Order: sequence, then structure tokens, then C-alpha cells
Amino acid sequence: MPTTTEIDESKLVFERAAELFSLMGSPTRLQILSALCDTERTVSDLLSRIDTTQPNLSQHLSVLYQSGILAKRKEGAQVFYRVQSEKAVALCRSVCTQVAIELDEPMLLPASERLLARV
Repeated sequence: MPTTTEIDESKLVFERAAELFSLMGSPTRLQILSALCDTERTVSDLLSRIDTTQPNLSQHLSVLYQSGILAKRKEGAQVFYRVQSEKAVALCRSVCTQVAIELDEPMLLPASERLLARV
């Protein structure tokens, strides 16, 4: 039978995992991470790649920055964002790649090998 400490630690693991999935639960945030995978970018550059408003983009960038997933630096009036957490990006890339495969070839994978029963 698990001890109270083991139960508390297990609960904390699930809470932190849910927090990460909540951070990644926005299509805009996933697009931001995708745009920043290989290089740092300015807010203006991100706006040209992601269909959203500047205030909305800034809000998402702030959430990702405050969570430690992104880092930023200022150069003059420009703010450059880059990936800070490669592991979070790897998780997103893995899930997005799987979903893309399922969307491109829905009959290729049996239901038991899909992330979602229907995509």
C-alpha cells in the first residue's frame, strides 16, 4: 500500500504534467514554439508567421516566458524570444508530428495506435 508521501509525490507529478499540458493546450502557443524551434525571433517576425493580433501574441509569449519555456533578450527596441526548454519543445513536436500523420493518413494507423480515436 502506498504511503502518504508516495501519494503526495504522485499527485504532484500529475499536477505538474497537467500544468505543462495546459500551457501547450493553445494552438497559438504551439505555433509560437514551432516558429522558435530553430532560431530566435522578434515579436514582429512572429506576428508575420502567426495569424493573431499583437496583444494576443504578447499575452501568449508572456505565459510561455513566465513558465520558463521561452527566454527573451532585448536589443534596442526589439525583443527576441527563443526556446529555453528544449524538452517542452520535443514533447510538442512529438505530439504534433503524430497528429499530422493521423490527419494525413487516417487509415494508415489502427485506432489502437492513434493518439485520438478520431481526428
